[in-house]
Amino acid sequence: MAAIPHPPSPCTNLCMIDPETGLCDGCGRTLDEVSEWGWMSAEQKLVILRRIGKEPAHGGEASGE
Repeated sequence: MAAIPHPPSPCTNLCMIDPETGLCDGCGRTLDEVSEWGWMSAEQKLVILRRIGKEPAHGGEASGE
């Protein structure tokens, strides 16, 4: 079975954590998800991207950070 390529980060460079939701106003991830993105598996990244509504149309791209 082929490995799933790592999807790109959803970062929009508008980094501000909403104190009420705990989510970044720019990308919709939690602070933990932002800080751990580089070490996550492609599958973990896809779960987050699905949750925030930014899943790649092709299932991922070769880049991941």
